[in-house]
Amino acid sequence: MDSFIIHGGNRLKGKIEISGSKNSALPILAACLMAEGKTVLKGVPRLSDLDSMAKLIGELGCDVFRHESGATLGDGPALNGNLDLQVTDESMCEARYDIVKTMRASICVLGPLLAKRGRAIVSIPGGCAIGDRPVDLHVRGLQKLGAEFRTENGNIIGEVRGRLKGCRMYLGGAQGPTVLGTINVMCAAALAEGQTVLVGAACEPEVVDCADLLNKMGAKITGHGTPEIRIEGVDKLIGCEHRIIPDRIECGTFMIAAAITNGELELKHCNLDHLIAVVDRMDEVGIKTSRENGTIHCSSARRLNAVEMTTQPYPGFPTDLQAQLMALLCLADGMSVITERIFPDRFLHVGELNRMGARIRKEGATAVVQGVKELQGASVMASDLRASAALVLAGLVAKGTTRIDRVYHIDRGYEKIEQKLRAVGADIERVKER
Repeated sequence: MDSFIIHGGNRLKGKIEISGSKNSALPILAACLMAEGKTVLKGVPRLSDLDSMAKLIGELGCDVFRHESGATLGDGPALNGNLDLQVTDESMCEARYDIVKTMRASICVLGPLLAKRGRAIVSIPGGCAIGDRPVDLHVRGLQKLGAEFRTENGNIIGEVRGRLKGCRMYLGGAQGPTVLGTINVMCAAALAEGQTVLVGAACEPEVVDCADLLNKMGAKITGHGTPEIRIEGVDKLIGCEHRIIPDRIECGTFMIAAAITNGELELKHCNLDHLIAVVDRMDEVGIKTSRENGTIHCSSARRLNAVEMTTQPYPGFPTDLQAQLMALLCLADGMSVITERIFPDRFLHVGELNRMGARIRKEGATAVVQGVKELQGASVMASDLRASAALVLAGLVAKGTTRIDRVYHIDRGYEKIEQKLRAVGADIERVKER
């Protein structure tokens, strides 16, 4: 396992190319199981989670070939080699535990397998460091389309007699809409008989991206990006060419990197419309953002303001940027309040930030952050993907040296993050863990 060594204090300045979205690419790879012929996906990031999904759909009879990365941006690393995908064997229907345990998004193959092959065996995903994320909404939605389920030896076993049947259903859950659940049911409904209406659907850009892919394949989906999605089922889907949307969470992370180091960054190939709530909070903190032809220009004032923030489903502030904003607010003037409405247990980074000199007090689903003048370098441990990013941000500005262990977490969601940061002035290196 690897670690990061960061010598803090460098001001970041330069250009960073934003990779394709991990959270969009994962369910899109699963959706490709439904297509006949070849699909070409552009902008697919090189991440451990994407490697796991490619391995999974490979075991399910899909040939996957990755092209070499394209041109680099300045001193930054080469990114985003295209993926060619084509299903050659539809006999396999089991997503094994060995793969599912490494990546909860494996549940995304459930809908495509049932719709195209009539049967699916998917290992039940376990809990994770940020709390329990059940898949009951996925199963309930697919049951309403006519699938039958049972559990056996830790697996969800689903079967369809004949063809799935479209219907009108409600998809909301106790914690709001489900992104992967919406995509799973939407994929299945694309090949169902008749019309399906998903009420209470997730509105995230990742849902829209998958719907756009399916429509290119021949699906008839409207309303994606709103709480009501309508799907007219079709008999088959044909492979197509599609570019994955930019990763809004990576973009937000680098916006905060510019702010926390009092730097200036140009973020290439990103969509600021996907970050409207983030820009709103950034503006209150004192971060200046502007855009021009797909490039975000980001800088900050020397003094940062305290703010209140609550994570919410899209278009609200994303839970996947909560930890990174907390790292920034550790250095703001005054007291900030962060409330986590999506995953109330998502505060494992609090203890590690406090080890670096932060003053954060957790009260249930809320964290109260009292700004300090500086953070101190320390040895810390990454607990999950976004907490890892928060520790990197803190290390960039901390006085002295920070060592972050278990950075395999960050490799799940950030493509070549240390190379991107080095190219704009950060003193960060990857070393073998002790």
